[in-house]
Amino acid sequence: METESGQALTHFNEQGRARMVDISAKDSTARVAVARTTVTMLPATLTAIKQGRIGKGDVLAVAQVAGIQGAKRTSEWIPMCHTLLLTGVNIVFADNDRDELYIEATVRTEGKTGVEMEALTAVSAAALTVYDMCKSLQKDIVIGPTMLLAKSGGASGEYRSRNYL
Repeated sequence: METESGQALTHFNEQGRARMVDISAKDSTARVAVARTTVTMLPATLTAIKQGRIGKGDVLAVAQVAGIQGAKRTSEWIPMCHTLLLTGVNIVFADNDRDELYIEATVRTEGKTGVEMEALTAVSAAALTVYDMCKSLQKDIVIGPTMLLAKSGGASGEYRSRNYL
């Protein structure tokens, strides 16, 4: 199958059905991906998180572990993702001192395929954990936008989003 521009769609087999791409002929390179999401909530909810007043425990500590676990288990969530040996996962949190929590993940590997999905899964799992731990305080927490900020390594080279500071 091809796109309108004539580019081959690599995730389809000769019958037009989904397949996991064969990466065996690709070179192993250092690969890094950075993703970010935003969690928007009431100022009181963000204050409670920062002051450690959420009844289920330290929200950011638990979300950090969830993000790391999410990155490590991405191939179990996303059907066509390869199982990767990750060499590093870092989750950092920031906020706007009002109503937005920012979650950023940097994922690294030395391999034949990139870690974009692992970075996106990491921030998503962390954000869902924030929601889970705070839902008794606020049900209308909003997650997103979630985006890839940057990636490096592999045949497609460097990518840097205009949103990446």
